[in-house]
Amino acid sequence: MERTGLLKLGDKDATIVGPDIEVGQAAPEFTVHDHDWNQVNALESTPGKVRIIASLPSLATGVCDAETRRFNEEAAGLGDDVVIYGISTDLPYSLKSWCAAAGVDKVKVVSDAYDANFGEKYGVLIKDRRILRRAVFVVDKDGKVTYADYMPALGDAPDFDAVLAAARAAL
Repeated sequence: MERTGLLKLGDKDATIVGPDIEVGQAAPEFTVHDHDWNQVNALESTPGKVRIIASLPSLATGVCDAETRRFNEEAAGLGDDVVIYGISTDLPYSLKSWCAAAGVDKVKVVSDAYDANFGEKYGVLIKDRRILRRAVFVVDKDGKVTYADYMPALGDAPDFDAVLAAARAAL
């Protein structure tokens, strides 16, 4: 499924691949790659946890950098029953270097570069540039989506208070 009219890149409509995820639906399982190129089934590997899933265009940008650092700071107050994923199409070794330099150790920063499995299933793959659209999802312990927010522009930060409140409510 390809859609336009949802996001602009400059003055042109971007083509978004995949459907939007909606609150109340079962969260689709997806595969990503960790820093060592190991495939990770993200939801299956975190059973019984609340998941915050942040879709990021690239950690090489200021907004993605700040967003991921903020989620890393907030993770300490959420406890062990919440897992935070930061997902981009940056390559795994780039993510590994970025995490080491930024001191990010609580957010699972993973790559969707290999096959854009996450991007297509969650309606965040920007076909024109093969990067991800910024969005945040909260998935409860039973695998149901309890929060979904797609940012209207790539440079827009998420509403951290709303995301964290949704994660706490899902506990």
